[in-house]
Amino acid sequence: MTAPTSHRTQAAGLSAVAEVLATGTQLVVGRYRIDVETGRTWWSDEVYRLHGQEPGELEPSIDVIRARTHPDDRSRVFRTAAVALRGGRPFASAHRIVDPHGKSRTVVVTGQGKYDSDGTTVQVVGYVLDISPVTREALDRESQRAVGRAMVAASAVEQVKGALMIVRGVGEAEAGASLADLAARAGVPVQVAAAQVVAAWRTEGEPVDRLEGALASVHPVDRPRGHEAQLARRRPSDS
Repeated sequence: MTAPTSHRTQAAGLSAVAEVLATGTQLVVGRYRIDVETGRTWWSDEVYRLHGQEPGELEPSIDVIRARTHPDDRSRVFRTAAVALRGGRPFASAHRIVDPHGKSRTVVVTGQGKYDSDGTTVQVVGYVLDISPVTREALDRESQRAVGRAMVAASAVEQVKGALMIVRGVGEAEAGASLADLAARAGVPVQVAAAQVVAAWRTEGEPVDRLEGALASVHPVDRPRGHEAQLARRRPSDS
């Protein structure tokens, strides 16, 4: 007798794995098997090493898996697996494991049940994928984007200060003070005010009119809501 399966859940799990593999990054992939009745657990060599052990160095078990799962992820991971297996469905879960040396890895664990003739789950089998390299790449990309945004913002500030110095014939300090005052009146950071000025800059007309029109376009922006407001309060104040 074949146990019932959820095509939607299975597709979601396979999709999570496929998304990781589609990055083209070489990932460590291991296999595991758990006997439901006895709890006896088998790991491939890769899974031992993901847990910071040499193959055969310890006896794998549910308790070892639980102990090595990051405390913040532990209840979610085991709850996800238990609920899926009770319903006879495959599962996939991303979480962190911590080895005896304190090194943390982010892994995707997939699993599905093997059933006897009565439809009772007798084994859980699946794969463990180390996606830590992908996580680091994502963080690196986000960091690069953040640096890029900062450079663009700084460039806008310098552009507007330069325009003020040329058109109004003032020094750098006075140009910076004028921009800061404009931003304060609109209730926005200097970088936001400068970006608005650059975006509103017209390519035709007298320089004075073009600049003054762009300066007049500076306006308040919607205040962040919920968790965005909390994040905004944690950011260092704009200079």
